[in-house]
Amino acid sequence: MRRRQPPAVPPVPFSPAAARAHRAGLGLTPDQVVEGMAAHGVRLLPTHLLGWESGALRPTEEEFIALARALWCPPAQLMGVRPARLRDFRVARELNQESAARRIGIALRQYQQAEATGRWDGEQEQTYALAQVLGLTLRELVAVTGRADELDRRLRQCVDSRWQAHVRPIGRIVPVHEDDLATVLTALQKEYQVTSHWGAGSWGSPAPAAGPEAAQAARPPGERFWELLGRLETEIPV
Repeated sequence: MRRRQPPAVPPVPFSPAAARAHRAGLGLTPDQVVEGMAAHGVRLLPTHLLGWESGALRPTEEEFIALARALWCPPAQLMGVRPARLRDFRVARELNQESAARRIGIALRQYQQAEATGRWDGEQEQTYALAQVLGLTLRELVAVTGRADELDRRLRQCVDSRWQAHVRPIGRIVPVHEDDLATVLTALQKEYQVTSHWGAGSWGSPAPAAGPEAAQAARPPGERFWELLGRLETEIPV
């Protein structure tokens, strides 16, 4: 039987135009850039650099980080797009997988699995550390760990039932203090329950919702959750 090949990992986002612009801005020749990269442990020919700048070639993770250091710019500026995966955020922080796992406080294999699948199963403390190490906002954290659907499902359950039972599960997804979550979930449930009450008129006929709470609750619970949380001073920005 043929051995199943592992899924191909997309290359690190890279903008040839940004690389050319940074080199030109510093007034460096390709030879000078590759000399700078050699100081960071990556040795290659100037033609290799020109291949990146033309778009004919793509740098590896190690080459990408060395290039950013040689050009004295944050790696994210060479991506040309906002990071969208755990791997992208890690590279933007100039970390390899082993360093990231060590700083987060988890096994290397666990971190590698998270990057490969886009799914995260860490506890609240580990999730908090992940956000801090990779410089993620809370919204970015939920997106890159594949937990957006779970968060949306739990927020809808909070609206329809007792929110208290969901504080800890939501805290694993959005690592903020329980008091902050309680404040947000209380307000969220109140707004949506008020809207539900106003939405039913006498004799079972629908009545238009009124008031500021109803206007806010007409939006999806997840969207309103982030808006309410953004009003608080959280350790990790929203």
